Amino acid sequence: MSTSTRRRRSRSRPRRKTSRRRGGGLLSLVWRLPRWARWLGVIVALGAGVLEGRESEWLRPVAVPYSRDLYAHWLDTDGDCLDTRQEILARDSVIRPTFSADGCRVTGGRWRDPYTGRTFTDPSALDVDHIVPLSEAHRSGADRWEPARRAAFANNPGNLIAVSASANRSKADGDPLAWLPPAWPYRCAYTAHFAGTKQDWGLEQDPLERWFTAGVRWVCG
Repeated sequence: MSTSTRRRRSRSRPRRKTSRRRGGGLLSLVWRLPRWARWLGVIVALGAGVLEGRESEWLRPVAVPYSRDLYAHWLDTDGDCLDTRQEILARDSVIRPTFSADGCRVTGGRWRDPYTGRTFTDPSALDVDHIVPLSEAHRSGADRWEPARRAAFANNPGNLIAVSASANRSKADGDPLAWLPPAWPYRCAYTAHFAGTKQDWGLEQDPLERWFTAGVRWVCG
């Protein structure tokens, strides 16, 4: 058999197909995405990790580790038997609230949650939220405060608002860069209130937070 015949036969052999096995389910779906989309997912995940990490005490060292017990709250500062939570519930009701027989607890009213736009009539469905969360204040300079100043901040009506419990818990301890109210019309007021409270109490803003809140306020006019 000539050399040329052997070459022709070798070319006619079918090539064995090889394929890379990939996992099923979500992993398979990810691999079918275009490469640019996969890279975008990686970048977004990395950015989320950076944003989450910047709130850690490892990156933002504090004088003492944060504990909610450092911030005495829901105090009856004026001696009328209504603690701070009850005072805020009474203040934020859009109708005249009702009270328990001893006058020390709000039992009814009507509240419009600015975070979600929903209306509530049961005070047990509400949380009283610190607009600047206590842990965020702690990371921003309150770790160096005296106990009396911490208590004053924790019970300061200007930093408190009655909102739905579910919205408050979804917020957790985030700043505006990590969380904004679901109700778009309130986002401008919320961001301005957050930044203004920090300024009033001499609390620091990290560069990303300062850039973001300034940008939101500029857009809002």
